[in-house]
Amino acid sequence: MSLIDEARKKINAIDEEMVRLFEERMAAVLDVLKYKKEHNLAVFDSKREEEIIKKNLSLLQNEKLREYYLEFFNAVLTSSKRYQEDNYE
Repeated sequence: MSLIDEARKKINAIDEEMVRLFEERMAAVLDVLKYKKEHNLAVFDSKREEEIIKKNLSLLQNEKLREYYLEFFNAVLTSSKRYQEDNYE
C-alpha cells in the first residue's frame, strides 16, 4: 500500500470516529439545552465559551495547529449553538 493510500485509510478511520463523537457531542448539547430551558438561561454563554476554548487550546500539543484548531472548534461551537436554538421550543 502506498503512503497516500495508508494516509487516506487513516483519515477515513478518524473521520468515522469524528462522526460518532460529533453525534455524541450533539446529544450532550441537547442535555445542556434542557437544563438551560428549565432554568430560563440563554443559549449563548460567552464566559463558558471562552473557558471551553481556553481549556481545549491547552490540550493542543502542536502549537502550529493552533489557528486551525480554533477555526475547527469555533465551527463546532457555532453548530452547537445553532442546534440549541433550533431545538429551543
